[in-house]
Amino acid sequence: MDGAAENRRRAWIWSGAIGLCALAAQAAGPAALAALRYQREAILDGQFWRLFTGQLVHLGWSHLGLNLAGLTLLTALFGPVLRSMAAVWTGAFAGTALGLLVLEPDLRWYVGLSGALHGLFAAGALTLIARGGREGWLLLGALVLKLVWEQLAGPLPGSESWTGGPVVTAAHLYGALGGGAAALARLLPRLRRPGG
Repeated sequence: MDGAAENRRRAWIWSGAIGLCALAAQAAGPAALAALRYQREAILDGQFWRLFTGQLVHLGWSHLGLNLAGLTLLTALFGPVLRSMAAVWTGAFAGTALGLLVLEPDLRWYVGLSGALHGLFAAGALTLIARGGREGWLLLGALVLKLVWEQLAGPLPGSESWTGGPVVTAAHLYGALGGGAAALARLLPRLRRPGG
């Protein structure tokens, strides 16, 4: 099996597992949402699993559907080039959770996979750039423009009605930074080698 095919296989395994966990959490109903969502006070009281599980629960089926569609699209787009999905997902989840916990003290609760998806997007774009692909620059530019818009003007028009609730744009920024950092940590040693 060549490298791209192996990367693609691993990407679909990771994304499939994350998608199935999110589907199971949604099917479990409101009690699961209450027990699993990112909730600042509960995390500070020692319920650290919420840092991760809060990104697997959603406001409703439409919110979950949008995130699963994004997950599918990004896996198809970047799966063949990302060599370590474990590192990318870890960076994206950690960036989202820790960014919210440390830098957003007024945010009481959060749900959804969109922060981590922005991390996957950032990692994929940076990997394409490292491989010499111009499309990576276009994708990274689009992501940066979206993130800047969200930080200055708020959520994209219509996004709150699509998700069925408030959009926490800070999660998108922190997820992108976490996923991008994970990709760079893997890419920089290769780029420093002669012929990188």
